[in-house]
Amino acid sequence: MVLRKLPGVSASGMGLRLSQKFVFLLFLSGLVTLCFGALFFLPDSVRLKRIFLSKNESPAVTVGSDNELSKKVPVDQEHQRTGLKGVEANVKPKVSRKPSVTHGARTVERSVGSRAQDEWSPARAHEPPARDERVTSAALNAQHGTTFSHETFKKCLLKPALGKDQGNPSDSETLKRREKVKEMMKFAWDNYKSYAWGKNELRPLTKNGHIGNMFGGLRGASIVDSLDTLYIMGLMEEYEEAKEWVQNSLDLNSNGEASLFEVNIRYVGGLLSAFYLTGAEIFKQKVLELGEKLLPAFNTPTGIPRGVINLGSSGTSWSWGWASAGSSILAEFGTLHLEFVHLSQLSGNPVFTEKVMNIRKLLNKMEKPHGLYPNFLSPVSGNWVQHHVSIGGLGDSFYEYLIKSFLMSDKTDEEAKKMYYSAMDAIETNLVQKSPGGLTYVAEWRGGILDHKMGHLACFSGGMIGIGADDGPAGQKQHYLDLAAEITHTCHESYSRSATKLGPEAFRFDGGAEATATRLSDRYYILRPEVIESYMYMWRLTHDPKYREWGWEAVEALEQHCRVDAGFSGIRDVYASTVSHDNMQQSFFLSETLKYLYLLFSDDDLLSLEDWVFNTEAHPLPVIRQTCLQEHSTKPDDGQTRLE
Repeated sequence: MVLRKLPGVSASGMGLRLSQKFVFLLFLSGLVTLCFGALFFLPDSVRLKRIFLSKNESPAVTVGSDNELSKKVPVDQEHQRTGLKGVEANVKPKVSRKPSVTHGARTVERSVGSRAQDEWSPARAHEPPARDERVTSAALNAQHGTTFSHETFKKCLLKPALGKDQGNPSDSETLKRREKVKEMMKFAWDNYKSYAWGKNELRPLTKNGHIGNMFGGLRGASIVDSLDTLYIMGLMEEYEEAKEWVQNSLDLNSNGEASLFEVNIRYVGGLLSAFYLTGAEIFKQKVLELGEKLLPAFNTPTGIPRGVINLGSSGTSWSWGWASAGSSILAEFGTLHLEFVHLSQLSGNPVFTEKVMNIRKLLNKMEKPHGLYPNFLSPVSGNWVQHHVSIGGLGDSFYEYLIKSFLMSDKTDEEAKKMYYSAMDAIETNLVQKSPGGLTYVAEWRGGILDHKMGHLACFSGGMIGIGADDGPAGQKQHYLDLAAEITHTCHESYSRSATKLGPEAFRFDGGAEATATRLSDRYYILRPEVIESYMYMWRLTHDPKYREWGWEAVEALEQHCRVDAGFSGIRDVYASTVSHDNMQQSFFLSETLKYLYLLFSDDDLLSLEDWVFNTEAHPLPVIRQTCLQEHSTKPDDGQTRLE
């Protein structure tokens, strides 16, 4: 091409010297390289995959290979139960230096005193979620003509939910003890109402409320967690107060960053159980609305949800900042099944069940080291990250939900049954140990090396193994009952060997120690329920009176060391004769600890184990007798209303 000569401009270079052209081209090529390089090196390559995959295509997922990283989390950096019974005490978010604790799988920090959860800073690997799965329950029911009748559901229970006589025990001494537990619940509730109403938890020493940011802007965790406890204890005035708050003040339109695990077990579980126990439509409406807000967390290449989700319109999700290599936590993504199956049951929307069944499908395909399930899994690659195995924090409630999924299905979920007993076989082979003093405990496994410690969170396993004894391999029932009793005995020893008769966060079996905490950071007690949970299950399974006696010992210790002027507080050192309180009345104290104590001193027909399973926050969910429900179902024009 011949350049037109312009006045004052040379045809050669359009006025640019050779050196200027070279600098300009160098800058341009660098800019292009930077842009394309950024595209290819974004976290998880998620955005890159979105460019080359259509909306309906799913990226290929490789499962089965191990992804052992050379940079492992140090031994003491365990996730502290959010989540799933929930996480061990020493894993801290990068922004926190405070001791952290978790409940069940509690993978969100629960610091002693002022919680580290106030400061957590997740490592955001944001993924814009697909919003098209948020199909409203009303729309699903209108499309499929499905309805849920609470009256039909009640016909399929083998026993009345509250028993023949509200579970009143026949002997006066046990009744007196049960009434004491009820008084403790009322005392805890009244002080929460007086000083922290509408907040998530009570700070009893300073007489104010605590919100935190573990629940993504949701409020009233103690209210929702207490609904079923108040109801089964017959505290009807308090229950009505809680119900009114849910109806008028529980705002689900928050825009905060929440733990998927904690919101599920506390809010979803609490609202589900309140609906099934009472039939109040407001609980159903709220829980279905909330359930739909959790679906975007599953929008990952594998369908394994990330641990943190924005409950607002963005629906973005990411992994915990402390989780190795952006991984998801076994006890978190493995502690959704019970609640999500019931969300599908109530809504007619199969997507909830599909999401949790996809998790199970992926886990079944994967290679398990020695049959064990490591605690960290990449939601992008579908590979294990590190080989740390524990039935305490980070792992616990995954195993609990396997056996309870089988029981909740009216023993029809054969896949859950197979997974549970296979896992139990691997745990017995690799983790169950006997101390020199004859105590049975479940150690942790770190890449083939045993860590001879057991967390308070792991003490739920006595009850779990007990309720699974009936349906194991032929001839193994008594073996499982014996193992359950031995583990429960060990956990009781961790209580009886302390000055306060309350158990530490973790206890060890090495260096001459047995069932005692050897680290200062493990000596605290935050009103946890797991040991008492196992007492309750073992009482119902064996009726051995020692379990009620052990439960009463716990009541006396709670009254002496944890009760303060305005509620109940955890303590910082169970071995100290003069206790130091942490100024926190955990919501799970009302939901779990006091409920399990009340059931321990009640007749077995109050929330019969034939009809109910408890989620990992002790919210009772009914066994789904699908055949019975279908036989008694009635069409909408026969007087049943569609779900709204």
